[in-house]
Amino acid sequence: MLALKNIHKSFNDHEILKGIDLKINKGDVVTIIGPSGTGKTTLLRCVNYLEKPDEGEIAFSDFQLNYQSVKRKDILRLRRRTAMVFQQYNLFKNKTAIENVMEAQIVVQKKSKKAAYEKSLEELNRVGLADKLDAYPSQLSGGQQQRVSIARALAMEPEIILFDEPTSALDPELVGEVLNVIDQIARSGVTILLVTHEMSFAQNISTKIVFMDQGKIVEEGPPSQIFNHSREKRTKEFLSHFNSNYTKITTAK
Repeated sequence: MLALKNIHKSFNDHEILKGIDLKINKGDVVTIIGPSGTGKTTLLRCVNYLEKPDEGEIAFSDFQLNYQSVKRKDILRLRRRTAMVFQQYNLFKNKTAIENVMEAQIVVQKKSKKAAYEKSLEELNRVGLADKLDAYPSQLSGGQQQRVSIARALAMEPEIILFDEPTSALDPELVGEVLNVIDQIARSGVTILLVTHEMSFAQNISTKIVFMDQGKIVEEGPPSQIFNHSREKRTKEFLSHFNSNYTKITTAK
């Protein structure tokens, strides 16, 4: 469904991504783990062109884009296939929950207000916020704001949703409600590319785990392999800091 090939990205003279190759099949939940500063978020931002890669290609089933010769129409086409859920929610403070979900549908997809409203109501109900339609972000908890941003992504009906550490800005007691929503979305068959430090969650939700370090993919495979039988020394070293929190699994989801 989606393939990344030889993705490179530098900031000034510092190379962040050093030739990333990654394939994601329809319905996959691919989780990227690894130490902070290794390029995980940058990779997500390159997928939908929030950051312009210096080199590489991205291919969906029916079109391919070379980042060195990209055109505006290609970027728009790419962004229609993807939706991003950010760490910091990125909601319009002067719009209600349902208006936040409606906005991109009206502006980007050119939907009527009636159609956008109906779709937004459906997705807010899906994330458990049907009773918060008219609430402004300041009236919502961090977990509720993140669920609004997830509803906004779902409403665009993307082929793949990109989650960039969606619980990192939340108080610990609010993390569970967001993870539960992501789990429900994954079980519904939506294709997901997720960056997270929630190791137990990654272990249980994912069809594939990708371990990155220093701008490269060190190892990838099903959760049972990565968490229980890592092949690479660096992967084992990283996961050793979390092993006390794991429940061993024997098969991938």
